[in-house]
Amino acid sequence: MKRSPVISVLLAVLGLCALSAEAAGGKQSLGPRAIAPPSPVWIIASYDSAGSPNMMTASWAGVCCSRPPCVAVSLREATYTYHCIMTREAFTVNIPSTDHAAVAAYVGTVSGRDTDKFDDTGLTAVRSDLVDAPYLGECPLVLECRLVRTVELGLHTMFIGEIVDVKADEEILGENGTPDPARHRPFVFSVGGYGFYEVGAPIGAVPELAKRYMEEE
Repeated sequence: MKRSPVISVLLAVLGLCALSAEAAGGKQSLGPRAIAPPSPVWIIASYDSAGSPNMMTASWAGVCCSRPPCVAVSLREATYTYHCIMTREAFTVNIPSTDHAAVAAYVGTVSGRDTDKFDDTGLTAVRSDLVDAPYLGECPLVLECRLVRTVELGLHTMFIGEIVDVKADEEILGENGTPDPARHRPFVFSVGGYGFYEVGAPIGAVPELAKRYMEEE
């Protein structure tokens, strides 16, 4: 029985799709998108040109250098915080606990141009003695940063801040004298519309896991 040209084309397309899926290891291509979950939930605080405190929630962020200790946060020029940091050349990273998940969601969806977020939320803007930026008194972990570099990437500009000091509530510190996630209870953002997620139970210390893997091999 002779196939119609349409059937032949459809079969060829299906064959190519099957080959593409096989070449991709059975994974579905989502295209070039900024999807690398999970992302941190940081509240970035700064002063505007008039000296008023402002804050916004950002997730395009992370540690970018150990010596000197630096973090990077990428912001759109359209945000009010972008202009605050450009003016003051300083910012703080405030890492909330799950108790402040709703607050973090709110300050990430309204602009400091239109409202006083500190007045709206009742959070405390504490003036830093080290950098020209406030930090949130209610946040259990704070990084005070001075701006050292900006990198234009496209829609976003990366602000690289050198960490001048880290301030932590004593109750979140573990045996090593550093923040313990179980005590701090930070949370993460899942890109793709899934919202905030709690950090799960510990899997194990890196040296122990590496040793276990080598023993199993």
